[in-house]
Amino acid sequence: MVTRKLAVQAATVITTCVFAGGCSSTYRFKVDAISNPEESGHQSYKLVSSNASVSEEDLQFKEVAEYVKTSLSGRGIYEAPNAESADMIIDVSYGVGEPQIDFKSYTSPVYAVSRGGTRTIMTPVMGADGKVRMVATTIYEPPRREVVDFEERIVPITTYEKFLRLTARDNTEVNESESPVQVWSIYVKSKDESDDLRKYIPLMAAASVDYVGENTDNQEEIKLKDTDEVVAFVKEGM
Repeated sequence: MVTRKLAVQAATVITTCVFAGGCSSTYRFKVDAISNPEESGHQSYKLVSSNASVSEEDLQFKEVAEYVKTSLSGRGIYEAPNAESADMIIDVSYGVGEPQIDFKSYTSPVYAVSRGGTRTIMTPVMGADGKVRMVATTIYEPPRREVVDFEERIVPITTYEKFLRLTARDNTEVNESESPVQVWSIYVKSKDESDDLRKYIPLMAAASVDYVGENTDNQEEIKLKDTDEVVAFVKEGM
């Protein structure tokens, strides 16, 4: 029966989480990455804020920069001692959007309470004369609450889109009429019910690691858990 199967699966998940010390959260990200095939060999960088109103001395920017530096180190890229000696300048931008209303589907159990009552069972009993006779025994069954079905509900929820964008440009001097050459760019975003940007920055930095200097033909959708090695690496820092 489908209902019984779903109930068993739900109980199995809960039991697994309890004995494993708690299920880790799973986060979903969308990643866009592009790389200039004509620009390669850039190993050193300097981070700058792409937002004119946010200084590199801003405390939040410094925190974001540390996570970004750690993620870049995972690809063998290192910070230059100064902007003049850097192979590339990496513009960093991040933020959280205005609240949006989305709809989410929930599956919830439907419960029913049995009436309970009494029932009679016959039990074989051996008497003193060695003969077996059947003895009637009345058993009381109390009312029970049990899952009889599952229903799907669609409810409105408030969501927030968090993002982290890294854009690397060549640090070679150019004429005033020219624009710096882009080396690569990564755009990571996550949309859910949380507006806690500080919590998501290291997660988005971890999501960017595999895409440094890479191209995504289409928008990639990836999942990360708190327990993933790359997340722990980024959170630990340099």
